[in-house]
Amino acid sequence: MANKDMLVLVDVFSNEKEIEKEIIFQAVESALESATIARYEFPIITRVNIDRITGDFITYRRWQVMADSGDFTGGVEFPTTQISLAAAQLDEPEIEVDDFVEDEIESVEFGRISAQMAKQVIIHKVREAERKKVADAYADRVGELVTGVVKRIDKGNIYMDLGGNADAFIPREQMIPRETVRVGDRIRGYLQEIRTEARGPQLFVSRTDTNLLIALFKLEIPEVGEGLIDVLGGARDPGSRAKISVRSNDPRIDPVGACVGMRGSRVQAISNELNGERIDIILWNDTDAQFVINAMSPAEIESIVVDEDKHTMDVAVSEDSLSQAIGRGGQNVRLATELTGWELNVLNADEVNKNTETELRNLIDLFMQKLDVDEDIATVLVEVGFNTVEEVAYVPTSEMLEIDGFDEALVETLRSRAKDVLLMSALASEEKIEVAEPAADLLEMRDMSKTLAYELASKGIITMNDLAEQAVGDLLGVDGLDEVMAAKLIMTAREPWFANEDGEVEK
Repeated sequence: MANKDMLVLVDVFSNEKEIEKEIIFQAVESALESATIARYEFPIITRVNIDRITGDFITYRRWQVMADSGDFTGGVEFPTTQISLAAAQLDEPEIEVDDFVEDEIESVEFGRISAQMAKQVIIHKVREAERKKVADAYADRVGELVTGVVKRIDKGNIYMDLGGNADAFIPREQMIPRETVRVGDRIRGYLQEIRTEARGPQLFVSRTDTNLLIALFKLEIPEVGEGLIDVLGGARDPGSRAKISVRSNDPRIDPVGACVGMRGSRVQAISNELNGERIDIILWNDTDAQFVINAMSPAEIESIVVDEDKHTMDVAVSEDSLSQAIGRGGQNVRLATELTGWELNVLNADEVNKNTETELRNLIDLFMQKLDVDEDIATVLVEVGFNTVEEVAYVPTSEMLEIDGFDEALVETLRSRAKDVLLMSALASEEKIEVAEPAADLLEMRDMSKTLAYELASKGIITMNDLAEQAVGDLLGVDGLDEVMAAKLIMTAREPWFANEDGEVEK
């Protein structure tokens, strides 16, 4: 093949594949280098340089410069591809280690064999360039909805044709469970990432990602696409059920109704795209408790208790609605938890009410006993929110006077009695601490500190025998003791139980 034919070949590939000519030239150079190496019975290194204008090319044989100790052979392990630094510097004094020494050699003809090799290399380079081109084109579309045709199915993995020489891959675990897909079907997916694989950049698409649900709402619901309605979050059990929260930016628009559409037509179109996935559209609310109540739909909530510190909510529903609130396999409460960000505990309202009544009764009895008041006054204190004697003692007088039926005399009496109760409790605690004196055998016991002995004595553990009778769990509330140390001290205290007549511990 004449050198001008090489230029024609480069032009054809470049124009057909829309690949830069430089990439094609590099592919041809690689093919010629491989063809040159094949002519030798021993390994060599070659370099081919093609003139980009005339198509002429020159072939060089190369030797890598290796470090040595000053002679002409030191450091050279493969003489056909390496040369010592000392030998290389005879002709090129400025050359350094890892540089290459080159000699021009006879070039192979760009004939049938080299052309075939060039074709293979070019095809490989073209594919790499095409993948890179596609990756660059889709780099700004990561996180968006893509549509394609199923090109191939391999063990549940889907290969999609996105058009324009762009292919995408949907791993089996990113497909909706039990979804039937055939070659030629047009499907949508969420472009999660572009990952560099051994074959080049690969587009990874998902049909289980919650963002796919949100993207479909933006596509199918005009008000969402125009920004009149915001989709604030979603949660999915792919192919089964999903929840999505919406908020209207226009008071004239009902966000839930707009998303559902006439006779459910809009949400049904999205459900059909997701293999029949049932979608609950939840009205967002800036009050966390109300948002949770909405998210638990369709279950009716009777009461809700919020724990800000633990970021949990106890949701009480009637016994008849309990299974609906939890959902099959806990699906409803799990999706509501994911959507709201709160850990939700579903409780039986009847049991909650029973427990609450018991707690209130105990609190009323406590106030009646400690404050020496009748049941009516104790009940009023509980109903207005008092939970401890300390609150009665230290809540401002002005707040207590706001309670119906409470005058200054009654309030002062209650506060005085509450403070007396607290004072007596404090004195009793101090007295208990003062009289708690550890016995000598406990103080002198092995591994026992004085501080720990007094701490045990304050708990009623005065002697070694008292300690020996304890279980490990009984001591875990004592300051300075962990499970290992508690077990060790108990065994030490029990040693006298197993001592023989000579005072030695039996083994």
